[in-house]
Amino acid sequence: MQIGTDIIVIERIEKLVKRYGIKFKQRFLSPKEIAVARRVESIAGFWAAKEAISKALGCGIGAQLSFHDIIIAKDHRGRPYFKLTKEAQKVHKIKNSSLSISHDGGFAIAVVVIEQ
Repeated sequence: MQIGTDIIVIERIEKLVKRYGIKFKQRFLSPKEIAVARRVESIAGFWAAKEAISKALGCGIGAQLSFHDIIIAKDHRGRPYFKLTKEAQKVHKIKNSSLSISHDGGFAIAVVVIEQ
């Protein structure tokens, strides 16, 4: 089992959204993710989640795993989960996972546990 975590200052994401708008969001989110993450706190949480996932997988965001290889969604209760694209899943072979995202006090944090 691997654990990954990431924390980000929400204001950093807010400045990027104000400066670059939809282009910034499209850099790391799919259209479905953009529809789900409407508030800046959620956008920051999705950023932290993708970073945490890449850390748990031990590769970071780069050649082996891009932001767009990770898809964040929410279940019917609003609980976040993720899946990888088929190509990324072939490489990383995730069997089970759990994702938690939270934001408070100007920070967004994500923690992920992955079983390969």
